[in-house]
Amino acid sequence: MSRSESPKRDLPAIVEIYNQAVAMRCATADLDPVTVESRTAWLAEHSPKTHPVFVAELDGTIVGWSSLSPYRPGRMALRFTVEFSSYIHEQFRQKGVGSRLLAHAIAVSPQLGIKTLFAILLDKNSASTRLVEKFGFQKWGHMPKVADFDGEECGHLYYGLRIGGTISG
Repeated sequence: MSRSESPKRDLPAIVEIYNQAVAMRCATADLDPVTVESRTAWLAEHSPKTHPVFVAELDGTIVGWSSLSPYRPGRMALRFTVEFSSYIHEQFRQKGVGSRLLAHAIAVSPQLGIKTLFAILLDKNSASTRLVEKFGFQKWGHMPKVADFDGEECGHLYYGLRIGGTISG
């Protein structure tokens, strides 16, 4: 795992993998594929020193990626809290790529000043739920039926992990 050293170069692969998740209709709430152009601003919000994007490579090919994204940017009391997201190429799912990306994000969080990681998952995404629970994330909330996929409703689960300490609730 590494920080994306060439984020602009990696963006086409990141977008391709993300669009595979869009097509699944259970891994992200986007309904339509995104473009490299539309994700350029998103990438610009991810500084390697504060909110990095990580890529997993196999033989020079990006097989997955994750990001640590600002939570409610501009609200300084939340500056130590980030959202963890990860997406794995469809040919490399269930092979440990997601685990390696999450383990890496947890390991580097203290160096980035991060105190709390959370993941927002669609409640029908059992693979991601199992992944975060495996790493000690706890369910902190559930918003039922807030996502609508052409008439099929599902909820958002909020999972959190306190880095270097515990949180009650």
